[in-house]
Amino acid sequence: MTKIQDFQERITKLIAQQQFLGKPVELYEPISYTMNQSGKRLRPLLTLLACDLFDGDVEKALYPALAVEVFHNFTLVHDDIMDKAPLRRGKETVYQKWNSDIAILSGDTMFAMAYQYALQTDADLVQGILKVFSKAAIEVCEGQQLDMNFESQQDVSINDYLEMIKLKTAVLLGASLEIGAVVAKAKPVAIEQIYRFGIALGLAFQLKDDILDIYGKQEEFGKVSGGDIATNKKTYLYLKALELADAADRQTLLDLYSKTEKDSTKKIGQVKAIFAKYQVQEITSLLMEEYYVEALSLLSAIDADEAKKTALTDFATYLYERNH
Repeated sequence: MTKIQDFQERITKLIAQQQFLGKPVELYEPISYTMNQSGKRLRPLLTLLACDLFDGDVEKALYPALAVEVFHNFTLVHDDIMDKAPLRRGKETVYQKWNSDIAILSGDTMFAMAYQYALQTDADLVQGILKVFSKAAIEVCEGQQLDMNFESQQDVSINDYLEMIKLKTAVLLGASLEIGAVVAKAKPVAIEQIYRFGIALGLAFQLKDDILDIYGKQEEFGKVSGGDIATNKKTYLYLKALELADAADRQTLLDLYSKTEKDSTKKIGQVKAIFAKYQVQEITSLLMEEYYVEALSLLSAIDADEAKKTALTDFATYLYERNH
């Protein structure tokens, strides 16, 4: 069994041990439904890997890792309401299965639960963990607000988009690693380095998600294919296409992204044709690779056991090469 498999089993076991059900049933059933789905558990795994990298006691990192996972799932429950997403991990979203009011309240409860889990470690570690956790929580909300702003904002730049995904996605990966390093009582310079590794990895991860949303197989990716196009999300692919397109194609894109349709099949096909014309999938893949290489370089510079770095390198490679 590899270290990654061992840590994944510990996380899965810990989640299975939690009592997410309670009363009122309508409040807790969506939480249990969400937490017992087969998610990737990437963020808690990063917490444990970082703790181990700096020779910390992984047992002390388990509940803080669970806190990160519960918080992440809270953001998904709320994001799906805002995005009106019908599917998540191949299943109905909470707001779709119940309703948006229940999804809001269940998500709020998950947010509070996350803080409760973060407290379940050595008392001298709590302040450092909560400092990292609270900062990331605020930044994720900032990123989500920017994402919503972009829906009606016409002058979104590529740099604007990269800053948004840094806040919305990358900071939580960075914070997951940082929390593991805090539990291990790593040196401040090492904590900063592992955080920066997480940021670069998170940017690569989100760009891969953008690609998979359009070109991935729905049965593997677990979301409706082309959902970002259907909901007019201004992703890197769209913004790069706007930058490269001639006047006619640019106007076509602007027109297509100015409306929503009940059946988006034709719209998705038209947008994908323009994306193919300007090779934006390939261009996005190249930028993703740049962030992946940067992440590996940052990891390489950390003063830690080289053998233990291998697990994080393998994990980064998995994220880079994944199909879902």
